Amino acid sequence: MGVTTTSDTPTAHDLARALAEQLYPGAAPRDVTVSFSARRQAPIEYRDRGRGGPVTVYAQALHATLYGLPTDNEPLPTALDALLQATHTATSPEQKTAVLRQIAEQLRNAAEIIQRYQYRAQWGRLPDDVAQQLHDAHDQAQQIAQALDRVAPSFSARTNADTAPDAHRRRLPTAAAPTAPTTPAGRRR
Repeated sequence: MGVTTTSDTPTAHDLARALAEQLYPGAAPRDVTVSFSARRQAPIEYRDRGRGGPVTVYAQALHATLYGLPTDNEPLPTALDALLQATHTATSPEQKTAVLRQIAEQLRNAAEIIQRYQYRAQWGRLPDDVAQQLHDAHDQAQQIAQALDRVAPSFSARTNADTAPDAHRRRLPTAAAPTAPTTPAGRRR
């Protein structure tokens, strides 16, 4: 992955990205599911079992198991008004990062919705400025989501100026910070 974080311990999102990379380089964890089953040579009691689901949920559980952390079964809300309330109750740095990540995901969903309306404006032969404004709004929503992805890790990074003399020049990690398992918001089709 080549990810630089403030500690040597990978985050749950680092694990999710690594798992998603097994499907396709650069695949977004939100777009990937995993499936587990026993191989034919496994003992008979394992062969009839299988599990699967969003890679982000399995990465969170794997992270908690590997590092002895509690699992957070409370998914973040997906509605923006509920996320606004979550900002008032988020106390840990990881929760704050998770809220920003969820907002970024919702902005990506909004960008897709805006793009569909842009196409409808073009097909419906609405004035050109309507389609152009929707195109601009789409691009801006994507840019804001990318900006949130870049800054979110700073809320869960260690920020002690006494122990990090170059803290003002610290590079943000390229991988996302740990997030609570979320109800997959994904892009609705």
